[in-house]
Amino acid sequence: MPIYNAPTRDTRFVINEMLDLASYGNLPGFESATPDMIDTVVNEYGKFASEVLAPINQIGDQQGCTRHNDGSVTTPDGFKEAFDQYRESGWGTISQPEEFGGQGMPHVLGFVIEEFTATANQAFGMYPGLTTGAISALIAKGSPEQQEMYLPKMISGEWTGTMNLTEPHCGTDLGLIRTKAEPQADGSYAITGTKIFISAGEHDMADNIIHLVLAKTPGAPDSTKGISLFVVPKFIVDEDGNPGERNGVTCGSIEHKMGIHGNATCVMNYDDAKGWMVGEENKGLAAMFIMMNAARLGVGIQGLGQAEVAYQNAVAYALDRRQGRALTGPAEPEAKADPIFVHPDVRRMLMDGKAFTEGMRALCLWGALLVDLTHKAQTEEERAEADALIGLMTPVIKGYGTDKGYAIATDMQQVFGGHGYIEEWGMSQYVRDARIAQIYEGTNGIQAMDLCGRKLAQNGGAAVQAFFRMIGEEIAEAKGNETLAPMAEKLEKALNEQQAATMWFMQNAMQNPNHLGAGAHHYMHIMGIVTLGLMWLRMAKVATEALAGSPEDASFYETKLATARYYMDRFLPDAGALRHKLESGADSTMALGEEAFATAA
Repeated sequence: MPIYNAPTRDTRFVINEMLDLASYGNLPGFESATPDMIDTVVNEYGKFASEVLAPINQIGDQQGCTRHNDGSVTTPDGFKEAFDQYRESGWGTISQPEEFGGQGMPHVLGFVIEEFTATANQAFGMYPGLTTGAISALIAKGSPEQQEMYLPKMISGEWTGTMNLTEPHCGTDLGLIRTKAEPQADGSYAITGTKIFISAGEHDMADNIIHLVLAKTPGAPDSTKGISLFVVPKFIVDEDGNPGERNGVTCGSIEHKMGIHGNATCVMNYDDAKGWMVGEENKGLAAMFIMMNAARLGVGIQGLGQAEVAYQNAVAYALDRRQGRALTGPAEPEAKADPIFVHPDVRRMLMDGKAFTEGMRALCLWGALLVDLTHKAQTEEERAEADALIGLMTPVIKGYGTDKGYAIATDMQQVFGGHGYIEEWGMSQYVRDARIAQIYEGTNGIQAMDLCGRKLAQNGGAAVQAFFRMIGEEIAEAKGNETLAPMAEKLEKALNEQQAATMWFMQNAMQNPNHLGAGAHHYMHIMGIVTLGLMWLRMAKVATEALAGSPEDASFYETKLATARYYMDRFLPDAGALRHKLESGADSTMALGEEAFATAA
């Protein structure tokens, strides 16, 4: 049976030592996030994820969700009971606002819960995960009455939430949606239309499901400027705040998917369903992007999660499976063969997994801190700076994080050889589950274009220039340390590659936008490589300082330094190759006519 042990020690290292969360204790919500509190949350939720959620992950994959004739949906065995425990323990309230029943703690701790959940059981994690996105939109755009009606029970976990964007004929181009919202005399709207790919659209784990739905009002512009957002509950809330009359929204079917079988991905039919507008008319897309940005960060965490659990299982297998002999001579002469762990190519894959997952964890948690600082930093300047930086990082966390997370999961399956292709080992599920993260909440091609087409040029390139300055300053400081200097020099070379690629876009993309489109994916990966390099430089600095004090767990810090060196040696050089690909431009990419792609008989 597959295993999962929440990486609590590494998580505490990033939060308490690299991010030094205690140093932000003067900010609202941070005062209660003491090292002791952080350790308690990390360790206790780690146990819940490892002992409750992980054991039902394979069950969820094998059973899937069941839709009944009345449109109701039953989740796999153990899911409802696990969700009851999750809700009763208040895990979903950790970083939610106190005024609506949350604990008001930093998003950093909320991201820890998201990671451990996604790693232990990605399909399960999507039920509270989509709810978090819906909560974010209602906090930002909902009326006081809507907030009072929905948020307390969504935050408590009594009710869950969804995002309804996609329709059968349109995905990314939301201006094409056909779902209609007809105004009613009582101030509500009658919502009619069909939405597809709706994660957690129907299930048996909550008393109500609060759908946030994009639709067009009569006479609205036939474009993205004509989209409004509506809150449409499964059960209309009565005067006492409880679920009442059944609304006109039903699950028409459950999608048959490659993975995440334990999550009910539904076709949702709206038939004169009663809904209420959220925010301003024709301004729904801006409200929906609040949800999508939160969800994109969550999806980046899913990329980390599947890589992490696949890595853990690959390490266990490589230590146990015996095949051949070490190239330098038998490692265990008394046995008939050595563990495959001794083979350099197996080590290569495992080291890639270790270097990526630990670096990505640091990036996600730093991103969470930026989310907190966007709202809670002391000055407006600091809040704006954090907001610009997390805006720049979001497509990188989602796009690079899930591309690389899927690649790592596949490599970990490779460690198993033929057994990795057999379902009972569980590696196939990790690969299948990881694959969706590259697709939903905006495909990774969209993430790359968001980064290169919007974020780089925003405000005259202020965010990316601030990013370059930040890394440059940290590299310069690290060069003064004998241990860190070689790593800093390698990171500087990769940073130079990114800066050169940025300049190439500036010089060539205006004259031919296809140059930008053809190179955006490569640029996103360059930035991911450089950003993880920054995380590793930061972690190496902390490890170096810790080892100077002769800590009890010196091996932990020595391992950090060794892994940092591996990352700098093996990941950073790819930035140069990707820059050369980017600078080849779009001419060869776009050269062939459509007819040339047809296969001749």
